[in-house]
Amino acid sequence: MKAAEIVLRDASSMAEAVRSGVVSAGDLVQASLDRIAATDVRVNAFTDVVRERALRRASQIDQSLASDRGARTRELPLLGVPFAVKNLFDIAGLPTLAGSKIEREATPARSDATLVRRLESAGAVLVGGLNMDEYAYGFTTENSHVGAAHNPHDLSRVAGGSSGGSGAAVAAGQVPITLGSDTNGSIRVPASLCGVFGLKPTFGRLPRTGSYPFVSSLDHLGPFARSVRDLAAAYDAMQGPETPGPRDPGCAQRSIELASPALGHGLHGLRIGVLGGWFRERAQPEAITAVDAVAQALGANHTVELPMVEAGRAAAFLITNAEGAALHLPDLRTRPQDFEPLSRDRFLAGALLPAAWVARAQRVRRLYAEQVASLLDRFDILLAPATPCAATPIGAEWFELHGQRLPVRPNMGVLTQPISCIGLPVCAVPVWGAHPSLPIGVQVIAAPWREDLVLRVAAALESAGVAQAPVAPL
Repeated sequence: MKAAEIVLRDASSMAEAVRSGVVSAGDLVQASLDRIAATDVRVNAFTDVVRERALRRASQIDQSLASDRGARTRELPLLGVPFAVKNLFDIAGLPTLAGSKIEREATPARSDATLVRRLESAGAVLVGGLNMDEYAYGFTTENSHVGAAHNPHDLSRVAGGSSGGSGAAVAAGQVPITLGSDTNGSIRVPASLCGVFGLKPTFGRLPRTGSYPFVSSLDHLGPFARSVRDLAAAYDAMQGPETPGPRDPGCAQRSIELASPALGHGLHGLRIGVLGGWFRERAQPEAITAVDAVAQALGANHTVELPMVEAGRAAAFLITNAEGAALHLPDLRTRPQDFEPLSRDRFLAGALLPAAWVARAQRVRRLYAEQVASLLDRFDILLAPATPCAATPIGAEWFELHGQRLPVRPNMGVLTQPISCIGLPVCAVPVWGAHPSLPIGVQVIAAPWREDLVLRVAAALESAGVAQAPVAPL
């Protein structure tokens, strides 16, 4: 079998092909690079391709397999698998762009981000950096500096954001695994619109060391993949406390709690609720249809309300504006013309917020988290739409919802923001058939530190054929 065919499979199949000698790591990585070269002129997922580094790393893997270290190397779970990262992750030798013009002038990173190193330690091979909204402030990845990331399932539509390049690269079959960040929904929104699986772990689960921050008290990092097995493998490889040295102060430093072994445990004993109210009122019919299909497959017939959800989202807005602005104040004062206009204006608004409002927002956030925790004592899993609609056309400013015209950019995160605000683990699963031609995602939500549950449910939905992530027929 040719590497060009194997590279369109999931990561676990790729690793097995390298492990068994069906294909070399070098040939597999070359096939990924070739597909990027052939498709990215249309998708625009990548901002950097580290070709020489990737081929050198793949060659090292092949040499190790042929040496007396081969048995140990064969055990690596992501052996030879190409992956890419949102360009707010440090990549040694490159400036960490964070989707901006300003950071192009930054000193190149001296080392890779912690999560990049961990994936490479598991055998994966980094091939590049990915397009995103400037400073992660957006939901569509219509980046004016490098151009919009295009949805591989319909190139005229957005890929979502702010990790749009991460979602698009997986959907396009360029790589099977990518990393993104999620502050208010920036993993789940692209996963929903691009039709791939995305995991936002519990806040503090994975270290953020070596990534450009947006809102430190809300930022999460996590993977995208075309299968739940791959998502769990990447997540498991990135877990664990950080060693002495520079550390993420928000990392919980928890011991590794593997999720992969739970994927086949099924649904027995799980108490599953479907979020109503806010989550149905702010969703188009296709988003509700997707949730209903998932609920039916899971046998979930309890509709529940998330308490204080509107207040929680309002708190998230204020905290995002204020913390995000504080990070960029020097550049806002001296070079405002180098920001994208929309992100600049949002940062300026955040800089003017009264401190008392922000303090109150944090108090509301804590009370909201306590209320939701009580609900999660009654339910193991909650279901909700990931986005209010399927992917909108690139350049569209508005979409229709129940007869109202709503602005696209702030409202693509209307259903994700109340969940990330309190740091819950969520897997976005892609559902087809609710919209005539596009995917739309459903959030599978659990209590803190129960990533094993959301991945277990996602695996059951994938096995049942309800959630699927096919490569886009570019």
